[in-house]
Amino acid sequence: MTAPTSLRDGASEVLSVESRPMNDAEHARLAEVEDRLWHFAALHDLARRGLQRAGWSGRGRLLDAGCGTGGLLRRLGGWYPTAQLEGVDVSLFAVGIAAQRTGRPIRAASLTALPFADATFDAITCIDVVYQFEDPRAAYREMARCLRPGGILVVNEPAHRWLWSYHDEQVGGRHRFSRGEVIELLSGAGMRAVHSTYWNCLALPLVWVRRKVLPAPPGSDVRDYPAWISVPMRTLLALERGWLSTGLPLPFGTSVSAVAVKRHP
Repeated sequence: MTAPTSLRDGASEVLSVESRPMNDAEHARLAEVEDRLWHFAALHDLARRGLQRAGWSGRGRLLDAGCGTGGLLRRLGGWYPTAQLEGVDVSLFAVGIAAQRTGRPIRAASLTALPFADATFDAITCIDVVYQFEDPRAAYREMARCLRPGGILVVNEPAHRWLWSYHDEQVGGRHRFSRGEVIELLSGAGMRAVHSTYWNCLALPLVWVRRKVLPAPPGSDVRDYPAWISVPMRTLLALERGWLSTGLPLPFGTSVSAVAVKRHP
């Protein structure tokens, strides 16, 4: 199993910007479960809260960068019916599914070469995508380029290198990040962090046992689960959302979420 790369490793200064995207089987599994799995409901709600925290009105143009099979775009369309929503993904397979499921403009493109002019978007969401890139800084800089000054970037990344497991291998991961590393990436791209936090904190011991102690299952952890697992997980994440609504960050978790605005020149 390949260990994740540290952003502070000397070799990272000369790494390729190529990504290692999920395979078609994982995308098909994602499309099947993302509208009902508790993890994605909480993840997408965090993205919505991030947009609200940064003051997005729901009007204007938003790009979901690395949109996968379109789950977040579907929810954003319900929350922000007047927004101009579109997506990009490097996987042609995922692009086809996302276009069909959302009815939105979806393009095939890499996050390091977005097919848009400078300052095109009012907001960009990028959820669990940049960790697939050898050099995540290139992707953050490219997204910042496509934002107007004052535009909003909402990101989510897998957290803690010690949590690296079969799941990361199956979904094309290369990195797991600390909260400080995500803030550093945002700052280096000309963004000012408004809020950042770890999340999926209460379930972290259970996730650690599943991924580090028990035998690895076939495929990733993206799958349907029985009620005796899904109901408690939904409850734990609801408790976390209550905590995060106070504005206070969580000290650890399986993921790190952040919202930032692009600095004016």
